Amino acid sequence: MECKRKKEWPESNDSNRATTFPDEVLERVLSLLKSHKDRSSVSLVCKDWYNAERWSRSHVFIGNCYSVSPEILTRRFPNIRSVTLKGKPRFSDFNLVPPNWGADIHSWLMVFEKKYPLLQELRLKRMTVTDESLEFLSLSFPNFKALSLLSCDGFSTDGLAAIATNCKNLTELDIQENGIEDRSGNWLSCFPESFTSLEVLNFANLQSDVNFDALERLVSRCKSFKTLKVNKSITLEQLQRLLVHAPQLVELGTGTFSEELTAQQYSELETAFNNCKNIHTLSGLWEATAQFLPVLYPACTNLTFLNLSYSTLDGDDLAKLLVHCPNLRRLWVLDTVEDKGLEAVGSYCPLLEELRVFPADPFDEGIVHGVTEAGFIAVSSGCPRLHYVLYFCRQMTNAAVATVVQNCPDFTHFRLCIMNPHQPDYQTDEPMDEAFGAVVKTCTKLQRLAVSGLLTDLTFEYTGKYAKNLETLSVAFAGSSDWGMQCVLEGCPKLRKLEIRDSPFGNAALLSGLEKYESMRSLWMSDCNVTMNGARYLAKEMPRLNVEVIKEEGIDNSKADKVYVYRSVAGPRRDAPPFVLTL
Repeated sequence: MECKRKKEWPESNDSNRATTFPDEVLERVLSLLKSHKDRSSVSLVCKDWYNAERWSRSHVFIGNCYSVSPEILTRRFPNIRSVTLKGKPRFSDFNLVPPNWGADIHSWLMVFEKKYPLLQELRLKRMTVTDESLEFLSLSFPNFKALSLLSCDGFSTDGLAAIATNCKNLTELDIQENGIEDRSGNWLSCFPESFTSLEVLNFANLQSDVNFDALERLVSRCKSFKTLKVNKSITLEQLQRLLVHAPQLVELGTGTFSEELTAQQYSELETAFNNCKNIHTLSGLWEATAQFLPVLYPACTNLTFLNLSYSTLDGDDLAKLLVHCPNLRRLWVLDTVEDKGLEAVGSYCPLLEELRVFPADPFDEGIVHGVTEAGFIAVSSGCPRLHYVLYFCRQMTNAAVATVVQNCPDFTHFRLCIMNPHQPDYQTDEPMDEAFGAVVKTCTKLQRLAVSGLLTDLTFEYTGKYAKNLETLSVAFAGSSDWGMQCVLEGCPKLRKLEIRDSPFGNAALLSGLEKYESMRSLWMSDCNVTMNGARYLAKEMPRLNVEVIKEEGIDNSKADKVYVYRSVAGPRRDAPPFVLTL
């Protein structure tokens, strides 16, 4: 290896050397850098640093699986142990990307088998993963330890069974929000009886029953368990038995949190939670009722993250719980808590940094419960450290948003989703331009912004003028003309992702970013006014970009209904289905 490395590292003259450290020392120093952005910056300093970073890097993050090929990746970084890979565009979460679009992991695994035989971790998001791929993964990497699948599709519990059977050193199996086919709950029994290394297990979103006896045996013999998140098939009585085996847990996702219990069973459940002194993350709580919330109180003292996005608690029940959560930093809730629940958040959670409010039923326009601007203001008044918000609501005002950002000027992520398209300020009937104008003017650290409601080009003029640190912008049902998008593309120097749907932007808007797109990760435009000629012109002028158009049946051939633009060092992708046209 030493001879090979000397060939890889050419001698640098004195003017080109950034350090006189021995190679091994430099590699050791660089290995301490954890941020992939920092490591990428280091690699640009000089040839010595480039090569040292190349050899010492063990983890790689790829935000778009088509931005590079596995062959290019493995040539650049020969010693990777951990890979994080994202696939489909984010709007696939809203069914805007057709099935069988691509982002299949298997071609990557085939290359990794030859080039990364010591691979230990694989973290995938919005990728297609088949049972065959999971079996191949389980058999090809003897040191494999951690698998995380988030919003992936294409696999079943048979694939999980292969992982359980063959990955002898597995420490993490994290399955979240996936389109998974539940064929059997017996996959948990595939872990060998001698297997003891698991530390993280999350199967919260699996729908079918699981083999509880196998789960209990697994938890009892894996003494290093840190995270356990079960699905709603697990009862309170079964949860109590699991907690007895794993009082050391730091992250817990419960099953269904309502059941007929005897007085003794209730007492045993209380005792089990009382013995869990280290829990800092709590989730699950399906069908939770006020009757059982008190058993949680002893475990709430050290909570920093409470995820109630599967629990339809009302405001009174939430308030009773939050009284016992003085250290909470992150809170996810459903809008069933209403403004009263958010007032409790403002009263009892002074250290809160992140709030997400999801709709219990986003498609029921006649729904009576929900949150309004009053709850938003209440949270901002009591939580001055708040810097991340995702807020689904059905009404909002410009004045309320201005008040929120005055109370919390350090927002880095501001995602306001008014669920009725083109909804104006319901008090003044004016567009919501001044609301988002207040956000970008006040929040100078803003990195991610999602806009909604009735918006004109003024919102985007404000964004281009003031949002100088903005990296991701999501737009839906907004804008007046091409001028709005032009303002953003010309005015936001750090913009990396732009996602637009159902807005009036056309060819002029698309082509105003000619000099911008190569510095961005991606652009998505669907149901806008872009034509095929406009998309072709972009592809012609910017040959280093991949310009893809998704053509579906019934769409005018002259229109580019869904356009996906991204930079790539690998050229056009080789697995595009017939309905994806690469221009």
